[in-house]
Amino acid sequence: MSLQDNRREYDYGKLTRESLLDNPFEQFKLWMDQALEAGIQDPTAMSVATVDSSGKPWQRMVLLKEFDQRGFVFYTNLGSRKAKDIEGNPQVSLHFPWLQLDRQVIVGGRAERLSTVDVMKYFLSRPKGSQLAAWASKQSSRINSRQALETQFAQVKEKFSKGEIPLPDFWGGYRVVPEEIEFWQGGEQRLHDRFSYGLDNGDWEISRLSP
Repeated sequence: MSLQDNRREYDYGKLTRESLLDNPFEQFKLWMDQALEAGIQDPTAMSVATVDSSGKPWQRMVLLKEFDQRGFVFYTNLGSRKAKDIEGNPQVSLHFPWLQLDRQVIVGGRAERLSTVDVMKYFLSRPKGSQLAAWASKQSSRINSRQALETQFAQVKEKFSKGEIPLPDFWGGYRVVPEEIEFWQGGEQRLHDRFSYGLDNGDWEISRLSP
């Protein structure tokens, strides 16, 4: 079978203006709850797209750790490629690919650094292995081998074998404050339902978009 022939119909459901909640965060919570209930794999996984100083875009998958009316939160190494891109250009896009439900959510907005207090609170809640990994990995930097990474992890594990693992000064988090949120529901004959929430003088305006 050729790639051109690899297709299916989207028939999970429909999305109407009447069914949408007026607040996009409440709509997102509804869809997130449904994704969790459906048991789809990694429902909190999202692609974070950034653009560097030369205008080159890049994407990577991270996990959403929190969301509320202020925005969407994720954590990362502050020396990583994504963090460096955000430092130069805080405009980012998030993408949630809930394809098992024929759904996608796209968020466009501005990334803001979280406070040390917020970062510390989350870091201490992580499993010990994840805390150690934050110390062991100089994210996005080149390494010689997998063995080198595992050696570094073992050294860090030995160093912090007793007591609490401290928060690395190179580890932090971001909140993406949205300016636009799009909800996409796949439709038959490729007649998808797309609705965009955009800010207008502080209020959310909803528009239907052509598929």
